[in-house]
This record gives sequence, structure tokens and C-alpha cells, in this order.
Amino acid sequence: MSDFERIAAEKYLLLTTFRKNGTPVPTPVWAAGHDGEIAVWSDRTAGKVKRIRNNPEVTLQGCDFRGRETHGPVVTGKARLLDEAATERVRSAIARKYGVVGQVTMFFSRLRGRQKTIGLAIKLGG
Repeated sequence: MSDFERIAAEKYLLLTTFRKNGTPVPTPVWAAGHDGEIAVWSDRTAGKVKRIRNNPEVTLQGCDFRGRETHGPVVTGKARLLDEAATERVRSAIARKYGVVGQVTMFFSRLRGRQKTIGLAIKLGG
């Protein structure tokens, strides 16, 4: 199984972004494999989005829903912020992967307003 397949199959991922001074900041996220990349959805004002704007280098690792219990190898990648159309595709991919809970969550994210959320795509391997 490739790193992409393994990471895409995880229920929760620990996404680690880096501050300007290099300090790692881990955040548990929902994610789905989409078009050969790992797709993540976030609030546009979240710290991870700001950190990715400054430094696209990230790491991913399987974890529990709180991000405390990690498992499997750490995989490096490069993240990029997506436009509105691609963010909508990310919402759909996550909704499909997470079933009813994902569909309800993505529905309410749409109600909050599209300008408040953003999709992230992570290409594994840096």
C-alpha cells in the first residue's frame, strides 16, 4: 500500500504545520484522498491556514479523533490553498468519506458561508 493510499484511508489525520520560527503545530483533521492529493477542509481564519500561507511544508500521520494517539509513519507533504470551486469538490469528497456525519457537517459549513471556509490540498512527498 502506498503512502497516499494509507493516509487517505485513515479516519483522522494529524496535520502538522509550522510557525515562522519553525515550531510545529499539530492539528487533528478529517481528510480524504482526492485527485491524487490529500484534501482537507478548514475555516479560512484557522491558524493552520495562516501557517500554510507562510510555509506550505506539512506532515501527516494517522491519529485518533483528538490527535493524541498517533500511529503509522509520518509522511511529509506540501499544502496549497484552493479556490472556491476546488473547495466545493473537497467538501464533497469529505462528505462522501464520512457518510451522514460528513454530509451534515459539510451542509452546515455551506450555511455558514462559502467565504468562511477553504479547502487545502496536500501533495505527499514534499
